[in-house]
Amino acid sequence: MKIGCIGTGAMGGAIMRAVCKKYDPSQIKVTDKNLEMGKAFAAETGASFVKENKEVLDCDYIFLAVKPQFLADVFAEIGDKISSDSVIISMAAGVKIEKLEKFAPKARFIRMMPNVCAQIGQAMTAITYGQNIKEEEAKIAQEILSSAGKVEIVPEKLMDCVTAVSGSGPAFVFMFIEAMADAAVRCGMPRAQAYTYAAQTVYGSAGMVLESGKHPAILKDMVCSPAGTTIEGVAALEKNNFRNAVIEAVTSACEKSAALGK
Repeated sequence: MKIGCIGTGAMGGAIMRAVCKKYDPSQIKVTDKNLEMGKAFAAETGASFVKENKEVLDCDYIFLAVKPQFLADVFAEIGDKISSDSVIISMAAGVKIEKLEKFAPKARFIRMMPNVCAQIGQAMTAITYGQNIKEEEAKIAQEILSSAGKVEIVPEKLMDCVTAVSGSGPAFVFMFIEAMADAAVRCGMPRAQAYTYAAQTVYGSAGMVLESGKHPAILKDMVCSPAGTTIEGVAALEKNNFRNAVIEAVTSACEKSAALGK
């Protein structure tokens, strides 16, 4: 099986680094309009670097790590050269399969939405696919992407929501960690230690949700002792509309994702 990738930037690079660790890098081709970046990626991972996008079109699975605004230019170059034997996996946020097929009518597409946590092998990735993709091909794509973390298949109508929750979500979590650390510094903790305490607390709390299977509200109640410190903090969050702020952030990101696809 040959795997190709057009684009080795932040997201494409993170995914393909993980893939290169799981699969034979000699069977992986990458290309990038930034030649130095592409060559550096190939030198780091053992993948083969090719100068032109069309040189990856002989691969079985081709990742398209291109931002939505650059899709038209890429397809103008390769759209009519894509074989129906290949599976194209697009990372372009908000761009529906129907629109991708208009760029390249002969191509067969899987749409994916990863997140930045792929850099440490802890991505939450969703994939959806068109009717001309075989179930076996979708499962292979899922297996390839599992190199970088957890992968689920979802209906396309949920992809804008996925973009908002897991795609944009890390930025919201980073802001929360930063705010927690700022508060710790305010209370007297050294800055470096504050980041460690805040980040590890978020990491461990997320693990409890995933491993216990319990509702987050139940886990929250476990920490809130009567007349204790935690319930006092929870009351402060509620007073300052913490939940509503998070809901508005995710909703706004979802609406922006939908707008990008139009």
